[in-house]
Parts: sequence; structure tokens; C-alpha cells
Amino acid sequence: MKMVLMIAAGGAMGAVARYGTVVAVGRLTGIGFPWGTVTVNLAGSFILGFLIGALAHGFSLSQEMRGLIVVGFLGAYTTFSTFSLDAVTLLERGSWWPAFGYAAGSVIAGVALFFMGLRVWRLFA
Repeated sequence: MKMVLMIAAGGAMGAVARYGTVVAVGRLTGIGFPWGTVTVNLAGSFILGFLIGALAHGFSLSQEMRGLIVVGFLGAYTTFSTFSLDAVTLLERGSWWPAFGYAAGSVIAGVALFFMGLRVWRLFA
């Protein structure tokens, strides 16, 4: 039961952080392109890469804290469903090239930032 509560707490924090980030980025960039979703997905990729690097090199977190951060917070902060919605919205508007750039760029940059997070950990470990 403790694990479930930790995941729920992390999920609540991640959802609020995602909302705040998307709103803040939308105010800066406008709503014509889903920069808020890009931001949370790429930041989440970097954070997860950094955390995995830390955990692989001896940084210790309890199972409950891992659940809170990885499953709860990052699971709610990043979102594939919103990514899919944004891509389809761009396609339905007839914005084929922006939709392709968004989809390909998000995946490529997400994987790259995961590796970057891992490398940043290794530099300081």
C-alpha cells in the first residue's frame, strides 16, 4: 500500500508540474505548435536518463522513492497520449511537415536527451 501511495503522490506532482510547464511554455511560444508537450517529454527523458545513470552507479533510492519519481512523477509529467493528440491535430490541420518534424524530432531528441542525462551523471559520478 505504501508503494501505491508514493506512486499516487508522484503522479499528482508530475501532473501539476506538466500543467504548469505546458501553460508557461504556451505563454512564451503561443499555441500554434505543441512546444509545451515537447518541453515536458524532452525534460522527462533527460531526467530519467540522469536518474538511471545515478542508480546504475551506486546512487541509492528506496523502491518507494523510485516508484514516486519514475512511475508517478515522470509517468504523469511526460505523456505519449498528448504527444499523439498533438501530432494528429497538426495532421488534421494539414500541417504535414510540422507534424512529421514534431513526431520525428520528439522521438530522436527524447532518446538523445536520455543518453545525455546518462552521460551527465557519468561525468560527475
